[in-house]
Amino acid sequence: MQYSKLDSKEAKKAILILEDSYKDVHYYLNFKTPLELMVAAILSAQTRDSTVNAITPKLFEKFKSASDYADAEPEDLEKYLKGIFYMKGKALNIIKACKMINEKYNGKVPASMDELIELPGIGRKTANTILINAYGIIEGIPVDTWVIKLSYRIGLSDEKKPEAIEDDLKNLIDKKYWKNIAYVLKEHGKSICGTVPKCSECMLNKICKRNGVTKSV
Repeated sequence: MQYSKLDSKEAKKAILILEDSYKDVHYYLNFKTPLELMVAAILSAQTRDSTVNAITPKLFEKFKSASDYADAEPEDLEKYLKGIFYMKGKALNIIKACKMINEKYNGKVPASMDELIELPGIGRKTANTILINAYGIIEGIPVDTWVIKLSYRIGLSDEKKPEAIEDDLKNLIDKKYWKNIAYVLKEHGKSICGTVPKCSECMLNKICKRNGVTKSV
């Protein structure tokens, strides 16, 4: 079935409704420093947030600096990563990223998109996450699986590539909402618009032109 897309006015109204409905939403991984956030974000790919939050306290207690990670062997990290999918590859990426951070940025996680996406294990989504939540720099919107799914299902974007979806959302949404919109969409997906959307309960059911369609997207 080909879904229709909301026009600009409808899309902006949908965003305002969602923002108002999930006022208390916030970033979901626990961290205290930019380095902790970078590590947690790398580990979170295709892994539940609760799993990452459960293992990071002991990991962060052991590895406190970029040098600690850079000097470690993959096996040193892996024993702290129980339950993390693709932990071997992620451990390698963390070590490589921290070596680059030590060599190029004096042990500090960089604070620009171009520098962050050069680090192993970090794409544009993770870079946006670090910029927003560690440095308060809002230049884009993190586009994860939930954002991709909900943007298409609700009618905010018909694009398939994350960067194109991000561009659509940035064009639709006032910048003051960029910080939380990814987390708002995720919460809406978990609460209402999951595998089988609860359209009758949805606050968007008078706007969403896909209302009543229960096909998983």
